[in-house]
Amino acid sequence: MASTYLTTAIDYANGEPHLGHAVEKIGADVYARYRRMAGDDVFFLIGMDEHGTKVAQAAAARGVTPQEQVDTIAAHFSAMWDRLEISRDVFYRTTDPKHRRGVTALLERILERNPTDFYEKSYEGWYCVGCEAFKTDAEIVDGRCELHPTRVLEWVTERNWFFRLSRYGDFLRQYFAERPDFVFPDIRKNENLALLEHGLEDVSASRAKVAWGIPFPRPTSDGVEQTVYVWFEALMNYLTATGYPDAGYEQRWPATVHFVGKDITRFHCLIWPAILESAGVALPRHVWAHGFVTMGGDKLSKSAGVKVELKDIVERHGPDACRYYLMRDVPFNGDGEFTWERFDAVYVSDLANAWGNLASRTIAMVERYCAGVVPAASVLAPDYAEYHACMGGARGYLPHEALRVVREHVSRANEYVDQRAPWKQAKDPNERAALEETLATLMVGLAQQTVHLAPFMPEKCETLWRQLGAPGSVHHQRFDAPTRLDPTGWRVAKGEPLFPKE
Repeated sequence: MASTYLTTAIDYANGEPHLGHAVEKIGADVYARYRRMAGDDVFFLIGMDEHGTKVAQAAAARGVTPQEQVDTIAAHFSAMWDRLEISRDVFYRTTDPKHRRGVTALLERILERNPTDFYEKSYEGWYCVGCEAFKTDAEIVDGRCELHPTRVLEWVTERNWFFRLSRYGDFLRQYFAERPDFVFPDIRKNENLALLEHGLEDVSASRAKVAWGIPFPRPTSDGVEQTVYVWFEALMNYLTATGYPDAGYEQRWPATVHFVGKDITRFHCLIWPAILESAGVALPRHVWAHGFVTMGGDKLSKSAGVKVELKDIVERHGPDACRYYLMRDVPFNGDGEFTWERFDAVYVSDLANAWGNLASRTIAMVERYCAGVVPAASVLAPDYAEYHACMGGARGYLPHEALRVVREHVSRANEYVDQRAPWKQAKDPNERAALEETLATLMVGLAQQTVHLAPFMPEKCETLWRQLGAPGSVHHQRFDAPTRLDPTGWRVAKGEPLFPKE
């Protein structure tokens, strides 16, 4: 059994979960569910990034302690992921004592193996609290951070520990060359290769004036105690969540895939691998960077006033419809637009009219013409090879393309109903064998569609699986089995419409 360790970027604990968070978590969850149904032993990590200036400021604004602030926010995130059926194995928080111990151990390991990789430096520059990062001139537009245009940049001057990232340029170039699929999609890989060619600059590893964080193992030479820079520390959650530095962490590590947004690939594709190499720890196998969700052409951003409430989207047609729509219209290799009109149209056309109606009338015809028992027939299973190629196979991870494959099967099944006209076959005793072949073919198709849609719509697919009279749970099916799925003898039970129209 293959071991698969999946992570998402940990969310910053200064606000409510939003649509951008949801796209990443749903996309990672679809892949986690897919890998489980492929037979893998999956360990799926999501969590919260709970240290840093932004958290401390948000807590002060509310008149609470930083710990009270992150506890409240973490509860909101966890509840939303429950609602969206995110099947994480761990909800990990950087305020967990295990994380603090692991971060300290990793830093001590670097100091022992490569003591010159950390050095002191006085630094000054424009700092964006929204990003928790210093900004280069290229990242500043009209005096503001390009990602947080409503925030005022702060000029920060202090003496910190720096990590010698520049030392690892050759190593990273070789790593990219030896592993052409390290970063997906290619556009993100090429962006990071361009940064490598331009030359890497050393990065700050600590802050002197931030109390809410993990202490750096060494003060600077002027005696000032330091806090591990939040971005530097946050990356380490992927490793510390495996139990590092305790024996046995290698059973999970290295990570199979880091799912991250396209705006933070530099941290995950360059800085994080360099940290691990410095510590002598294995590097992650893949980084898959998704795009942004836009609305009216603008990136969804609370600070910029471009937002839509995630809870309203989830409640519009339910969590499964939300999951389906976002995976359909927000490709993991680019950006996607959210509109209420499009959401409603997809719900009606794809789910209520196409798949929901196909399921409803197939079950109804089996009940009417076969007393609810699926007839036997020799039926060839549909081909889902392209679906698997789009779910992390030969074509990479393209869930929107995998859904297109399923939609094509649903469309062909609806055309098959119209062509075969089982209601006419049922009127002619001489057509009994043809009728049974029609219904058996439709049931095989529905069973396969349900299995292949289960990673995307776990609740609705489980409901339909029961209505089909199939054994066990759809989530316990394995992708090497659907070609052998034989619904002969299943007893269907029509229920409420899967996707009711108002």
